[in-house]
Amino acid sequence: MQLRLVIGLIVIRLLPELGGGRARSAILRLAGTRVGRSTVVGGPISIAGSLGADGLRIGQRCILNSRCHFDVAASIVLDDGAGLGHEVLVLTGTHQIGGHDQRYGRLTPLPVHIGRGVWIGARATILPGVTIGDGAIVAAGALVARDVEPDTMVGGVPARFMRSLEP
Repeated sequence: MQLRLVIGLIVIRLLPELGGGRARSAILRLAGTRVGRSTVVGGPISIAGSLGADGLRIGQRCILNSRCHFDVAASIVLDDGAGLGHEVLVLTGTHQIGGHDQRYGRLTPLPVHIGRGVWIGARATILPGVTIGDGAIVAAGALVARDVEPDTMVGGVPARFMRSLEP
């Protein structure tokens, strides 16, 4: 992982959790992550994986709450206005199924794209290769294993269609 990112994530953890949201965004920018204007990071987050700071792109006017985790084995893109609740997990690394002696096979990185205006509830998990369409809502605690259509709400484990939303 890049040294600038490691140092940035440590400094972010030193800020008070309910304050310093714009300062956290600025620190992420200094660490090499692309973060749009007016984005607020509400608490400490973690970024891990082979792409480091280059693997995460956050748009303008986004909100990331405390303790979100981004696995950047492949790229993660959050479009403008996306909001993530507390402890959201966004994963991009999965494994092929191996043989009897070692079931976790070779790492397969798959990108994640979170569309404009999306809201992802607390403790939701977004699995590798998923695209969440513009204006969608992912309910708290959901496990999203498949793409989510724009302007829909999904929830549950695994996440399923709950209802359509007004565009």
